[in-house]
Amino acid sequence: METYHVPPLRERFPLHREKFIMLDKKIIVQIKQIVGPEYVLQTPEDRLAHSYDASKRTALPDLVVKPGTVEEISALMRLASEYNIPVIPRGAASSVTGGAVPVNGGIVIDTARLNRIIEINQEDLRAVLEPGVVVAEFQKKVESIGLFYPPDPASAEFCTIGGNVAECAGGLRCIKYGVTRDYVLGLEIVLPNGQIIHTGSYSLKSVTGYDLTRLFVGSEGTLGIFTKIIVRLIPKPQKVETILSFFADTAQALKITTQIMELGILPRALEFMDESSIRAVQNYKKFDLPRLDRGLPDGTRSLLLVEIDGSESEVAAQAEQIHDFLNQAGAIRTTRARDSAEAQHLWSLRKSISPALYSITARKTSEDISVPRSQLVPILNVIREIENKYHIPMATFGHAGDGNLHVNFLVSTQEHEQHLSEAVKNLFEETIKLNGTLSGEHGIGLTKSAYLNLEIAPAELALMKAIKKLIDPKGIMNPGKIFTTD
Repeated sequence: METYHVPPLRERFPLHREKFIMLDKKIIVQIKQIVGPEYVLQTPEDRLAHSYDASKRTALPDLVVKPGTVEEISALMRLASEYNIPVIPRGAASSVTGGAVPVNGGIVIDTARLNRIIEINQEDLRAVLEPGVVVAEFQKKVESIGLFYPPDPASAEFCTIGGNVAECAGGLRCIKYGVTRDYVLGLEIVLPNGQIIHTGSYSLKSVTGYDLTRLFVGSEGTLGIFTKIIVRLIPKPQKVETILSFFADTAQALKITTQIMELGILPRALEFMDESSIRAVQNYKKFDLPRLDRGLPDGTRSLLLVEIDGSESEVAAQAEQIHDFLNQAGAIRTTRARDSAEAQHLWSLRKSISPALYSITARKTSEDISVPRSQLVPILNVIREIENKYHIPMATFGHAGDGNLHVNFLVSTQEHEQHLSEAVKNLFEETIKLNGTLSGEHGIGLTKSAYLNLEIAPAELALMKAIKKLIDPKGIMNPGKIFTTD
């Protein structure tokens, strides 16, 4: 039998194999008959390659299967239901909360082959996609014909639309355009028993019956597998402008996020970086600002990155107004990207923060709390208090325009490790007190399931579990995620 090294954190997510059957040769033969033997992966290397996601948690699946059609997935789910086998849907495995980790073994269903853009309808402003389509590739495709798909997670260059729908991904443009669920019109889904259902409509408006589409969006692979996704599109904005502003006072930078809205301007992105995040990026990418101004101004403790879009005249006027306001509000310096290349460079710096933080720490735990904008300064004070209380360095950045901050605990010593769980719980408790939420866009998965009852009351939690039980009575669909017990 093969042996594998499994990180110590794996012990936090024990197997519950007593609930499920182990795969045997007879079952594997049936799976090969469904999808073809070349799409059934069972070598140690293939299983290991599908054992983790961006959460850094690891657990080995028994088998990896790459179906190519909805009919194949339906047949696989019927088989899994018959034999009580766990099934874990997997896209690009970019989840940072462990959503794609097969903690109970079983079958990983890799949706990479389901990667077609089936339709782009310019007249109806609509597209139909398979779940394996890479988000950035889809965005480029629709923008080439004058359309726009706004959801823009930082991992867009490699994450897939199926994973985005499963997690209800957010991203940089939520402040103006909303999150993934705001663009999903309908879904084709394979349920745990193999039944294929269709939710929603091709129409922009539909109030026929319960909104099953919204139930499945954000369900983290615990209710079914998406095989087709209908999304709405909008016209591509004529003009985009990006503005960068440096601040010595971090609290002042966060206050300004609400004051910009009071100008009557709704940016499409309004991003915040604290000093630790800036320094990490500086180490990682030298924070070069070509053709703007040289480097970071002295005294920089935080920055805002603002992007607006609209008509040519509207953007020109708003950019000038925001530029002047930021300088008057106490910015050390404010500058505007002069072309799309400069703007893309600035956004590449912002999107590099997560990997950049590994240049200054051995390990990090990233939480994505969200609070009302009016509570940004109070939550910043909480973060500073937690950092001082537990002596764990922290880096905070994120979507300040919609109150969604990524709070990173930089763990580099045994002492940090010992206090981490308590510090995270402290952050969540204080977030809830400020009318916030445990997750703005990353979901619950494995890493936040123990804290779910801090936010969700017993009656609502019982209802969620009842829905899960109704749709997945055997508990085979991505078990161990969201709820500590199914």
